[in-house]
Amino acid sequence: MKKITNFLKKMMFLVALLLYNFTFSQIDNEKKQDSIKGDKLEDVVVTGVINPKTKLQSSVSITSLDVKQIEQSAPRSTAEIFRTIPGIRSESSGGEGNSNIAVRGVPISSGGSKYLQIQEDGLPVLLFGDIAFATADIFTRFDGNVSKIEAIRGGSASVLATNSPGGIINFISKTGKTEGGRVATGFGLDYNNFRTDFDYGTKIGDGLYFHTGGFYRTGEGVRKTGFTSNNGGQFKFNITKEFSNGSVTVYTKFLNDRAAAYMPMPLQVSGTNASPSWGSIDGFDATHGALQSVYLNHNVGLGPDGELRRAAVADGMHPVSKSIGVSANFTLDNGWKISENGRYSANNGGFISPFPAEVGSAASIAASFGAGSTLTYANSGTPFNTANGLVSRIHMFDTQLNNFDNFMNDLKLSKKFDKVDVTVGYFKSLQNISMSWLWNSYLQEVSDNNPRLINVTNGSGTLLSENGLYAYGTPAWGNLARNYDTQYNVSAPYANVNFTATDKLTIEAGLRYDMGKVTGSFAGGTSSAFDVNHNGTISPAEQNVFAVNTANSTAVNYDYKYTSYSVGANYLLSSNQSIFARVSKGASAKADRILFSGLNYMDGSKINALDFLTQSEVGYKQKFSKGYLYATAFQAQTDEQGGFEATTQTIIQNNYKSYGLELESSYNVNDKFNVRGALTYTKAEITSGSNVGNEPRRQPKFMYNFIPSYKFGKSNAIGFSFIGQSKAYAQDENKLVMNGFMIVNSFIDFTLTKGLSLNLSGNNLLNTLAITEAEEGSITENKVNYVRARPMPGRSISMAITYRF
Repeated sequence: MKKITNFLKKMMFLVALLLYNFTFSQIDNEKKQDSIKGDKLEDVVVTGVINPKTKLQSSVSITSLDVKQIEQSAPRSTAEIFRTIPGIRSESSGGEGNSNIAVRGVPISSGGSKYLQIQEDGLPVLLFGDIAFATADIFTRFDGNVSKIEAIRGGSASVLATNSPGGIINFISKTGKTEGGRVATGFGLDYNNFRTDFDYGTKIGDGLYFHTGGFYRTGEGVRKTGFTSNNGGQFKFNITKEFSNGSVTVYTKFLNDRAAAYMPMPLQVSGTNASPSWGSIDGFDATHGALQSVYLNHNVGLGPDGELRRAAVADGMHPVSKSIGVSANFTLDNGWKISENGRYSANNGGFISPFPAEVGSAASIAASFGAGSTLTYANSGTPFNTANGLVSRIHMFDTQLNNFDNFMNDLKLSKKFDKVDVTVGYFKSLQNISMSWLWNSYLQEVSDNNPRLINVTNGSGTLLSENGLYAYGTPAWGNLARNYDTQYNVSAPYANVNFTATDKLTIEAGLRYDMGKVTGSFAGGTSSAFDVNHNGTISPAEQNVFAVNTANSTAVNYDYKYTSYSVGANYLLSSNQSIFARVSKGASAKADRILFSGLNYMDGSKINALDFLTQSEVGYKQKFSKGYLYATAFQAQTDEQGGFEATTQTIIQNNYKSYGLELESSYNVNDKFNVRGALTYTKAEITSGSNVGNEPRRQPKFMYNFIPSYKFGKSNAIGFSFIGQSKAYAQDENKLVMNGFMIVNSFIDFTLTKGLSLNLSGNNLLNTLAITEAEEGSITENKVNYVRARPMPGRSISMAITYRF
C-alpha cells in the first residue's frame, strides 16, 4: 500500500505539473478570455475578505458555486452540495441536516462542523457548528433565494469569523437588482416527494429593489420511513435601498420544516478488517431502508419540567427559525467606509430519530433481560420469527430544542491611507442553547418495511415492556436524561491591515481577540415510579421513569479568551495568474459538548473550553482562455482538548496533524462542452493519546469530483457528476476499513418553450453502497458480523418543471 500511495502522489504531482504547463501555454490567448460562468477568477468575492476583491487578488483558497453548478450535481440535501468543494469532507448521509462536515484533514470530532462555520449573508446561522442535535445545517436550506455559495478553506477565516478556523461556507442571497423570477414544481419518480419553489425580484423605485422566495415540500423522502417524514418549507424576503454613497438591506426569513433524520443502520460485514465486504442484511436494504416505522409513531415520557409529554417521530429534524436583519454599507468622507450587518433569529424545534444502540440475534437480546426471556411482536402477540433473526435495541433520540435564539452583529470601519487599507471591526453574538434530552428504549425487528416493535417477557411470565418500550430512559447508556440552559455571550474585536507593496504584491495581516462569557446551568436525570399510561398500575417499565433532575442542576459561569491571527501575501505573476501564501491560527470554543459531570464550570481555566487549529498554505491561481486552475498545498495542526460524544459515551481528546493538496479546475472544450472537477489529497495523523500514529477516523486520503456537462439544441443540457473518495478507517484504532466509493449523479434539461423547461435528475444512479461512518471499530474476521453504519441514500430519480419569467 505504501508503494501505491507513493505512486499516486507522484502521479498527482505529474498531473498538476502538466496542468500548470498547459495553462501557461494559454497566456497568449489572454485577450480572448471566455466567460467561465459561476467561477471566474475576476469574480468579486465577499466571504473571508475585508474588502470585496477578485479571486485572483485574494490570498485565500475560495470556491464559488452558482445555482446551475449546484443543480448539476443533483443534491438531495444541503450537505450534498458541499461534496463538490475541494478540501471539504461532507458526510451527507444524515438527511436534510445532522451532517458531519470537516475540512483539510481537521477532525470531525464528535459530529457536526466544529471547525467550519455555515453562514447566511455573512453571519453565522448558529454560533457553534457542532451542537448536539442542533447542527447549523439543520437550520439552513438551499432554495431559489440563493444567488451563489462561497466557501473558503483556512486563510483569513480564523480572523474574520468566530469558531471557524477551518473555513466558512456562505449562502449569498439574491437581491432583486436583476429582474426575474421562477416557479418550479418537482417530484420523485421512484420515491415519494413533492416540492414547489418560487422566487421573484425586481426594481420598484429609484435605487429600490426587492427579492422574495421560498419553497414548500411534502413526502416520505428517499428512504422508506412509512409516513410523511418531509413536510414544511421556508420563506425569505429582502428589500434594498441604494443611496449615492451606499446601501441598506433589510431581510427576513421564516423556516418551519420537518425532515427525517437518518441514524446508523444495520449492515453486515464479512471478510477481514483490512479487506471487508460490506452489504445489506436480508430484509433490510441499506440504501433505501430506514429505522422509522408506522408502529412507532410517538415517544411518550416525562418532559423537562416533569410533565407528561408526547413527541411525534414523524417530526424528525424540525427547525423553526424566524429571523430579521439589516445590512448597511456606506462610503464616507476622506476615504472612510462603514459596514454594519446584524441579525436576530428566534430558533427552536426538535430532533427525534431512532438510533440502534445494539443489533443482535433474538436469543442474545432476550438473554440480556434474564434467563428464559422470550420475544413476541407487540402488535399481534405472536412469537418473534423474522427471517433474519435480528433485533435492534432502539434508543429514541428525542431532543427538544427549547431555545436557540441568537443575535449576531458585525460592525466594520475602514480607511485607506495611500497604499495601506486599515480595517477595525467588532463582532458581537448572544447564543442561547436550551435543549432537553428525553430518550426512551425500544426493541424492534430488523426490517426495512415498517419494522414491528417487540415485547419481552421474562422467564416467570412477566411482561417487561409495553408496545415495544422496555425503558423510560436509556439504561444501557446510564440513562441520558439531560437538560441544557446556557447562554454564550461573545465579543470579538479584530483588525486587519492590507498593504499594497507594489502593483503586483499585496500583504495582509489580521488579528482577532475572542472573549466568551458562558452562564446558565445543566442537569442530568433522575428516576421515579410514574404511571405514564394512566392505567392505575405501575408496570415494570414504569418503575424507573427517567426524567430531568430539575432539583439538582449544575451551575455554569465561566469565561474564555483566545487570540487568532492570519498573515498572507498575494503576488500577481501576470494579469491572469497569481500565487499566494498564508499562515493562520485560530480556535473553536466548545458549547454543550463540554457540559458533563466532573468539571469545575465556575472556572474557565479548569475546563478544556477551546480547541486550536494552526494552518499554513501556498496556492497558485490561473485563468486562461477556456478555463481556470487552482492548486493549494496545505498543512494543519489541531490541538483538541476533548469533548463528550453521546453514542460512544467517551471523551474525544486527541491532537492531529495533516497536510495535502487541493486541485480545482474547469475547462471549456468548446462552446457546448464543459468539464470541471476537483481532487483533494490529505495525509492526516493522530499525534497524541493511545492512537498516536494512526489516521483519524473517517478521513480518506483522496476525495474527488468530476463533472462534465454538454449543451445541445438551442438551450438544452445534459451532465453527470462523479463524486467519490478512497477508503477510510471506521474508528481511530485503525482496524475496520470503510471501502472507497464513487457516487454517480446526472441531470438533463429540456426547454419546452420560451421560459418553460423540464429537468430530470438522478442521484446515486448506480445505487452504490457508500458508507460514511460506522459505530464499530472492528469485526470478527472471516465470519458474518452485524454492525451499525450510516450509508448514503440509494438511487433516486426526480422530475421538475420550471417556468422562468
